Amino acid sequence: MNNQQKCLNLLGLAQRAGKVISGEELVVKSIQTGQARLVLLANDAGPNLSKKINDKTSYYQVAISTGFSTLEMSTAIGKPRKVLAVTDAGFVKKMRSMME
Repeated sequence: MNNQQKCLNLLGLAQRAGKVISGEELVVKSIQTGQARLVLLANDAGPNLSKKINDKTSYYQVAISTGFSTLEMSTAIGKPRKVLAVTDAGFVKKMRSMME
C-alpha cells in the first residue's frame, strides 16, 4: 500500500472520528473561524471552486493540498465531495508526513 492510499485511509478514519468538515460552504466557514488545519481540494474541482478555496486558504494562511481526485476523496469519506477540511492537528501532522 502506497503513502497516498494510507493518507486516504487516514482521511476515512478522521471522518469517522468527526474531525473532517465537508462541503464547500462549511469548509469556507471553518477556514474563516480557524477550525480548519488542512484543506483538501480535489485536483479535478472546477475553476470557480478552486479559486474560491485557494483565495480563502492563502488569506487565512491555512495549508491546502490538491493531491487527490474527487473520486478518491469521496470514496475515502463515503460521500461525494470536492473539498474537505481536517480539523485535528494530529491527523494533519500524520497526513503531511505521508504526503512528503
